[in-house]
Amino acid sequence: MKVLFVAGDPKPERWTAPIKALLPEAEVYVWNPEGPVIDADYAIVWQPPAELFERERKLKAIFNLGAGIDGLLAVPNLPAGLTIVRLEDAGMSVQMAEYVLHQLLEASREMEVYREQQRNGIWKIHRPIKRADWPVGVMGLGQIGKKVARTLADLDYRVYGWARSEHTLEHITTFAGRKSLREFLKQTRVLVNTLPLTDETRNIIDYDALADLQPGAVVINVGRGEHLVDDDLLKALDDGLVARASLDVFRNEPLPSDHPFWTRREITITPHISARTLRDATLEQITGKIRDHARGQPITGIVDTSRGY
Repeated sequence: MKVLFVAGDPKPERWTAPIKALLPEAEVYVWNPEGPVIDADYAIVWQPPAELFERERKLKAIFNLGAGIDGLLAVPNLPAGLTIVRLEDAGMSVQMAEYVLHQLLEASREMEVYREQQRNGIWKIHRPIKRADWPVGVMGLGQIGKKVARTLADLDYRVYGWARSEHTLEHITTFAGRKSLREFLKQTRVLVNTLPLTDETRNIIDYDALADLQPGAVVINVGRGEHLVDDDLLKALDDGLVARASLDVFRNEPLPSDHPFWTRREITITPHISARTLRDATLEQITGKIRDHARGQPITGIVDTSRGY
């Protein structure tokens, strides 16, 4: 069995050494566009070059080093019918839940007010929040979205969920399909986006969507930058429809230095760190699936390319 690592890491041995330890029966190679063709059986990839599929024509499956596969599906010569396997959780869900909870508490508990009071030497206690005033809507109910929704519901926030298909979650009211999107948004003050990026979800958070949110709205985007229409968010902030936004993903990364998001006090920017890939858990999952696939056993996480996730 030949396994090819294709991720552009300047220190690929950080990945290949544990792959060899976890999968000793495999020959492990690092992608080199100027080297010989490997005739690999499997590739472990992150944003692979198109040349990979021109050179390696015997691949049985490719394993993506992340849950989002929009970048992979954008490769123009991705072979039709090739099995694509996305990363399932591997420690990312709990990180995402932590991040979203932190951003929610910043808004609902008015933590910036207390920081400002500290800077000015002011001791003043403000009224406790009413969680009923902070209904949360989670867009996307995959593993990450479900973890976020359940975490917030366990803290007694009123939580709603929206996805393309039907989901049933205890203590969470769910909506499904485009026809129910507006009804979902009207129940929501804090909008959390965990959707995968597809043609159907691109630009889904536009001015009309933001206008449907409850007064004092907060937007937390941890999905993809292309879900949010940047100019529409700025207009919604100017028009008082949105009070603040916490953004971890952007259309162009790094976020250009002249982008207006940088200068808006209402916007919190983080550099795509809401959920980082944990190497050990990731490789244990991927190598286990490679072994099972090679043995003809069923595996989970196979992407439906017609849906984009």
